[in-house]
Parts: sequence; structure tokens; C-alpha cells
Amino acid sequence: MEVLYTTKGVIVCQRKFVKDMLLEFDTSNIAIHNSPLPRHMQLKAHERLALDEPLRYRKLVINPRSGDTHLTTDSVNNRGRRRRRIVTCIGMTVLYVAILYSPTLILRLPPPSSFKTFMIRRFICAAISTVVSLIVCAFILPIKRWSMAHLVSAYGIRLHHTWEAVVFSLGLTSLMYTGSFILKILTIWSSWAERADCQIDISFHGLKSALQNLSNWMLSLVYNISVWRMYIVAPLTEELVFRACMISLLLCGGFKPYSVILLSPVLFSLAHLNHLLEFYMQQDTSLPRASMVVGFQLGYTVIFGSYASFLFVRTGHIAAPLVSHMFCNIMGLPAFFSRRTWLVSVGFVAGTISFVYLLFPLTSPALFNDRTDDCKCWHTYCYWT
Repeated sequence: MEVLYTTKGVIVCQRKFVKDMLLEFDTSNIAIHNSPLPRHMQLKAHERLALDEPLRYRKLVINPRSGDTHLTTDSVNNRGRRRRRIVTCIGMTVLYVAILYSPTLILRLPPPSSFKTFMIRRFICAAISTVVSLIVCAFILPIKRWSMAHLVSAYGIRLHHTWEAVVFSLGLTSLMYTGSFILKILTIWSSWAERADCQIDISFHGLKSALQNLSNWMLSLVYNISVWRMYIVAPLTEELVFRACMISLLLCGGFKPYSVILLSPVLFSLAHLNHLLEFYMQQDTSLPRASMVVGFQLGYTVIFGSYASFLFVRTGHIAAPLVSHMFCNIMGLPAFFSRRTWLVSVGFVAGTISFVYLLFPLTSPALFNDRTDDCKCWHTYCYWT
């Protein structure tokens, strides 16, 4: 504080304290904002009349996490900003689904001649909607420094701590599939037992034949368009749109992290409603049965979406939900019961307990961020106005 002695008394000024606070939070170069408080209004009721709206002036806050010194006095502005962010996220969801049908409905292109051509069209449409969402999100997010490093870090695209994001998230997710692993092992063991009389050729020609079969199998996966859809394109585009873009917008819009974890999966599941119409038309089944099948899928999508959002919010790394998404698409639904053996149920319960126990320790933000500039926020809020 600065103290000035005059003939009329002592004047105490907090100018130095304010400058020190601005320097501490690296906000000395932000734009100047006028205070909503009248200059000479007394806030004590016994000195003047009580304020008509005292709660309005109690909302003056300084965000200690971001160092944001913008003063806000009207919660209506915050609600309006949140509504705009939700509308933007809904627009991204509609765009992600609607653009898949644009080649035939809008562009009037002829029907695809093959399933591969049909999927390639959808890959292009999904890529376009993803790029559009990333660009729109970049202009909405209040990013102060327009460098590629800060922009991609806002989407959780980072090179450092990549192995932690991949290994920890993959290990955590695999715990829910303990029953599935046990069932797979028993199936392989039974298959070997049935072929007990078959001799294993360990000669040069035998090993060469085995490697050739493995190479052919891998090439068949590379050229399989369904593999690209399920394990590459769908996880990548969905995580960029529904996690990287939407969660960034919602967090910056003032939503609490756990509100985002519950809200984002709802939009993620709504993007799969088109499967109801496709399943109903392609499988030639009744509408109630199609609704039950798709409803179950949407429920599973909400659960996984919450988990993926949790991983992204906690780790700040897009690789964490991405590899988990790919792994879950490969494994399918976790096996929790089998008539063959009770070990599957035991493994599922043990894996679930381990998953819950390790959920927070293995996703601790400290494991994925060791910034040296005293910025503990993975979203680089310190560089946002």
C-alpha cells in the first residue's frame, strides 16, 4: 500500500498492491475495464442508504485459476453466454449428423455403387464437419495468443505426456474388460485343446507360412473399410468434435467440470439417433424392437461419453479418450456373465472394483502436466482473456 500524508489527513492507496496482483497473474497487459461501482457510492448501510441490489455487487469476482480480472456484476450475461455455448454445441452435433446425408439429399449425387464408396463419402463428410467445428471453436474460444501451440493445446493435442495418457487410460479402461479377457483366454484354450493332435511346424517353412498368414491378415485389415470406420475415422472425428471442441467451449463458457461431464455425453448420444432410422430401414424390423436396440446403444453411449469426457477433463490430453474409444470399439460390450464358467463374473466384478479404486489416481492432472511457467491449467487458461 501507498500512504500519503497531507494537511487534511492520511490517504491510503492500493495502487501498488493492484499492480503487484496484475504482475503475479500475468495480466498486466489486459484491456482496461471500468468498474460497475459508482465512484463515490458507500457500501456500508449505516453511512448511506442501503443498496437496492446488494447481491449484484457481491458478484464481483476475480478468477484465481485463470487470473481473469474481468469484473462481472450481472449473472444474466453469464446465463446468456452459457446458452450460446450450448446452442453452438447443438449446432455442431446437428452438423456432424446432417452432413452425412448431404451427398444424396443436398448435392443430389447418384447413390453409391458399393459399400466402400458409400463409406468414403461419409469419411469425407465427417472430416469436413470436424474441420468446421475446430475452426468455429477457435474463433469462439477467448484465446489470447494465436499461435499454433496454444491453439492445439486448447484442444488437448499435446506431444508431452503422451505415453502417460495412452498407457494409463488404456490400462484403466481394460480393467472393465477383465471378464472379457478371461472369456477370450478360455476360448483360445479350448481351441488349442481341440487341436491337441495337430503338430506345430517349427521348421523354416512352417514359420514362413505363419508369418505370411499374419501379413495377409494385417493387409486385409488395412484394406477393410469397416475397420477404418470403427477404429480410426469414427473415434478420431467424434473425439475431436464432442470432446476437444465441445468440452473446451463449455468449460470456457462457465460450466463446472462435472456439469460438462454430464452434459457433453447427452449430445454425443444424440448424434447416434440416426442409427434408429438406419437400423429400422435396413434390418426390416419392427419399430419397437429397433427402438429397444438403439435405446440400449444410446444408453451405453452416454456411459462411455461420460467416461471419455472425464478422461479429457482430468488429463487434458485428447489421446486419453481417443485410445479408450478405439479400444472399446474393438472389444465391444464388457462380458459380465457366461454360462461356461463363473470366472467371467468374478473377473468382471474384480475389474470393476479396481477400476473405481484407480479412477482418480490414474487420471490425476499432476501426472499429465508439469508446466514450468507456473501454469497448472492444461487448457492454458492463463493465456485466455
